Amino acid sequence: MSLPPERLDRFARHIVLPEIGGAGQVMLAGKHLVLVGLGGIGSPALQYLAAAGIGRLTLVDDDRVDESNLQRQTLYSERDVGHGKAVAAKNWVSGFDHALDVIISDRRIDADRAAQLVVGADLVLDGTDNFATRLAIADACVAERVPLMSAAVGRFQGQVGAFAGHLAGEACYRCYVGDAFDAEDCDTCAEQGMLGAMAGWTGTFAALQAVRILLGTAGGMGQPQWSVLHLLDGLAPAMRRFTIVKDPQCRTCGAPAAPTR
Repeated sequence: MSLPPERLDRFARHIVLPEIGGAGQVMLAGKHLVLVGLGGIGSPALQYLAAAGIGRLTLVDDDRVDESNLQRQTLYSERDVGHGKAVAAKNWVSGFDHALDVIISDRRIDADRAAQLVVGADLVLDGTDNFATRLAIADACVAERVPLMSAAVGRFQGQVGAFAGHLAGEACYRCYVGDAFDAEDCDTCAEQGMLGAMAGWTGTFAALQAVRILLGTAGGMGQPQWSVLHLLDGLAPAMRRFTIVKDPQCRTCGAPAAPTR
C-alpha cells in the first residue's frame, strides 16, 4: 500500500520526519481510532488526529452544542449551537479531509454500547466527563484487547494516560481509579471552571500520544508508554509523570479467581 500522489503534498511535513516517514504515514491511513467525547478534549484531539491522516474515525457523543462550549471546544462555531456534536464533528472532518472515513454514534454509552463501539479499533481515545462512561469504555477495551488513551481536564490541570490492561503486567484504567467511581457523580467544568487553553493542551497532547501508539514499534516515536499517566499543570506550567502498577485484584484485568471446590 502507498499514498496516492495527491496525498503526498498534504503529509509532506510528516513524511520528511524520519520518525514517521512514508511508511508511517501509510500506516496511519490504515488505522481505526474511536474517539469518545467530542467536547473540550475531543475537539482539539480530533482536529489533529484528522490532520495526521488517520484513515478511519468513529466519533461518539450524545450531546448537543451549547453556547458555553465555544469557550474551549474549538471544533464548533455559533452556527452549530443546538445541533448534535457528533453530526457537527463529522461535517467538520468531511470539510477538512474528504478522504477520511468517518462513522458517528450519538447514543448514550452503557456497557453494551461500549463493547460494540470498540470492536475492531486500533485505539480508543476517551475524553468523556464522567466515571461511569469511562469505566464502561475501559472495561470494554480490556475485554476486546484494544488499547485505551484516557484524557481528562479540569480548571488548570490535565491528565493523559495510556492503558493496555489486556497485556501481561500492564494496568488498565480501573487499576488506576478503582471501583468507587461506577457512577455519574464527578464534578463538572460548569461547577469547577476550566481554562479553555488547558483543554487544548490536554487534547493535543492526547493526540500526539495516540499517534505514537498507532505507529507502534514500526515508528520512531518511542515506546507506547503503557501504564504511564502524564499530569499537565497549567499554572506552573509543568508536566510530570508516574507509572500505574497493575492491580492483581482488579476485577477488569486482574488474574481470574481460582475455582472453588
